[in-house]
Amino acid sequence: MSYRGHSEFNNQFNNQFNRGGVPMPQQPIPRMNSTTTPNTSPLEKFEQFSKQVEDSIDKYFRPLKPFVPAIARAFLVATFYEDTIRIISQWSEQVYYLHNYRRYWKWFTVFFLVNNIVLMSVASTAVIIRKKSNIATSALIFVVIVQGLGYGLIFDAQFILRNLSVVGGLVLAFADSIVRDKRSLNMPGLPMINNTDNRKYLLLAGRILLVLLFTGFVFSSGWSMGRLFIIVIGSISCLSIIVGYKTKFAAAVMSILLLIYNVLVNQFWLYGSKDSHRDFLKYEFFQILSIVGGLLLVVNAGAGSLSIDEKKKVY
Repeated sequence: MSYRGHSEFNNQFNNQFNRGGVPMPQQPIPRMNSTTTPNTSPLEKFEQFSKQVEDSIDKYFRPLKPFVPAIARAFLVATFYEDTIRIISQWSEQVYYLHNYRRYWKWFTVFFLVNNIVLMSVASTAVIIRKKSNIATSALIFVVIVQGLGYGLIFDAQFILRNLSVVGGLVLAFADSIVRDKRSLNMPGLPMINNTDNRKYLLLAGRILLVLLFTGFVFSSGWSMGRLFIIVIGSISCLSIIVGYKTKFAAAVMSILLLIYNVLVNQFWLYGSKDSHRDFLKYEFFQILSIVGGLLLVVNAGAGSLSIDEKKKVY
């Protein structure tokens, strides 16, 4: 806060000597408030604003904080549950497509579909309840690769970007499971095993992969003012997540943007069960929900040591 006015200071200075040069008692000069100095840069203002937002989130959502990791993991594996239900409910169509169009043997088609159902359902449940999370996340990553090869989508750009984003979320869950598993192995009274090296690289890889979905969104067809706004804000948030600057704030912004976009655009519930648009929008909806789950993991855990946020704490 600046001085209230220069005239007040001048009057105080002129009145120091009165009636023959007798100094008058000096009044204290108001101090400037360091938090609202007129020389505050836009970057400092943004950091103050983002810090206030992060503090508000911690304050008002503190009762929900213990449940955020579980919610994030449930969102993360939602697309695998949806895929499991779709294979079971459309079993004959799945077998017909793989057998007649992909030219797979009938026994291999059945084995392929059953294997996907078992792996996705069991591994997704294990991720949510944090049982053998490292094995479960590896199994789900394996399913993503196998499905891309099996359905002939491995060279489809949109499929690659979306599923790499899902893999990024799984890598973040994998990093969390490694830290917890190693902590559980430490004996009381002994120093904790050094587990930060693997974790920081996994967190960095997870952050980079997680935002690839937005890259596909930017270069897909269709333009409007609302879409342009989302692209600008989302691109800045993605860059912040990658470099690890104000990571929790950027991940929270991205989560809100994707949730709003998902609910407004991918309204699969408005279509009948026989409409082909329903399956497409449902697939899109749950894939984006999985990305939101990964972003919530970032909001909860932060960026890790390979980030600007952590470097600023050191220096």
